Amino acid sequence: MFFNKLNIWLISSLLVSLLVMIPILTVSISFFEDTSQYFKILKETFLIEYIINSLTLLIGVLVITFFLGTGSAYIVSFYKFPGVNFFKWALILSFAIPPYIYAYSLFAFFENYGTAFVILKNIFGEGEYNKHIPKFDGMFGLILSISFSLFAYVYILARSSFLYQSQNLIDLGKNLGFSKFKSFYSIILPAARPAIVAGLSLVAMETLAEFGAVDFFSVNTLTTGIYDAWISFDDLAFANRVSFFLLLFIFILFLTENLSRKKAKYHLETKGGFKQKEKVKLSGSKSILAFLFCFLLFFLSFLFPLGQMLYWTIKFPENFLDFNSMDLFLNTVYLVLLSCLVLITFALISNYGNRVSKNKTLNFLSTFSISGYAIPGVILAVAFITFIAWFDENIIQFFGFNSIKKIFIGSVLGLVLVYFVRFYSLAFNGIKSGYEKINIAVDESAYLLGYTKSKTFLNIHIPYLRNSLLFVIILISLEIVRELPITLILRPFNFETFATTAYISASEDLLEAAAVPSLFLIIMAATFIMITSKYILRVGDE
Repeated sequence: MFFNKLNIWLISSLLVSLLVMIPILTVSISFFEDTSQYFKILKETFLIEYIINSLTLLIGVLVITFFLGTGSAYIVSFYKFPGVNFFKWALILSFAIPPYIYAYSLFAFFENYGTAFVILKNIFGEGEYNKHIPKFDGMFGLILSISFSLFAYVYILARSSFLYQSQNLIDLGKNLGFSKFKSFYSIILPAARPAIVAGLSLVAMETLAEFGAVDFFSVNTLTTGIYDAWISFDDLAFANRVSFFLLLFIFILFLTENLSRKKAKYHLETKGGFKQKEKVKLSGSKSILAFLFCFLLFFLSFLFPLGQMLYWTIKFPENFLDFNSMDLFLNTVYLVLLSCLVLITFALISNYGNRVSKNKTLNFLSTFSISGYAIPGVILAVAFITFIAWFDENIIQFFGFNSIKKIFIGSVLGLVLVYFVRFYSLAFNGIKSGYEKINIAVDESAYLLGYTKSKTFLNIHIPYLRNSLLFVIILISLEIVRELPITLILRPFNFETFATTAYISASEDLLEAAAVPSLFLIIMAATFIMITSKYILRVGDE
């Protein structure tokens, strides 16, 4: 009877859930194993520093992204001013700049005899400008780099919430005699709180997972500790020990976020139903200030790093000539296509299985399987290597089979598997949102017409899901193009992407050489974002 209940949908979701469970269990179990000498040294020296730096970084980024994301979302959602329709989608382009590329730009612009020095010299002639140019490095530079790269998470979700707030909320504030600031603080902001918290949670997870920028500014965090344990000390037990602490951070973050919105609502109940919000047309100095704020944010988050990379590329053309762009492009596209194929296939199977079977076990497994996005890439990579090494030694060789390490470690297959765990939630949730728009009556009508479940899926569901699938493909592509730690650790020998090439050049203090792959990466990512914002998310509508 049990075997009769098993079906392809349940099995596929079980497999996906197991893949997500492996890194979590591997890290957790490894924590209780015998510790290495390296970890004992770390515990007595740098572990507290790792934890304090991680907390400082997290708090700094959350504060800045809250003000930037919420402030910009409020301005473009509630007011009319010159350029507002442009800024609605242009502010999202910050996603095209990974934190590590922003870090390269920020450091290079303000360093001794850097770009700022050159600009001042060309304008004012020779002079001692370095002592007047601020230096953005260390923790401060790191916080700024990550904040300007990630504030769009808060912006997108906050704007979405603001757009669907009723005019009744604003009228309520006016009737109570509230100032605009008090109305915003007491009425509008609480109504958008769940969306803002969700955006900040994504920012927090990305911040804790960030490696490239953290490593570049030489700030010791739990993420760099994990990477150093594996690369510098070649000690998986050591790496997993440090991973456990970072996993605790993520768990506490999840718990806090869930508790904070336990009784929260995405809207405020008002009498009179929903009333379309009336945008206030700004004029004079207020209009200028709104424009300047949005333009400055757009400039600092996108144009500034893009300009720095473009400047280096033009100034040092030999780097472009020595750059094998075609190989890197093909490698990146290869990873994108293969990952999209695997992710979308399993996400479609799981979503369709949930729809037709209504199995509680299947639903639970599907929900659990999307938690992989919360696990930092560096943890996933190290845990994957640890598990494969254990499985190879204790299972494969026990039965006398050939070693499987080479198949999964340092191979495209292993890379795609870890991508799968990391980004499955994007594919699953993206397709799920599309499925929720298909009324179940459509399926019932198809069955009455003699359609099988498979025919219904292929001939009705897939066409309905076309936009959702395109959205998922673009999202996955964007993430893989930007991804660094997983690719850096698990890539095959001599297999590079734009991200790894830029990182390697920067780590060797060849920032000018990092400009070309960084520029290609930005262009690819920006293209994906513009397509998404215009045709899928409709960020620039109305």
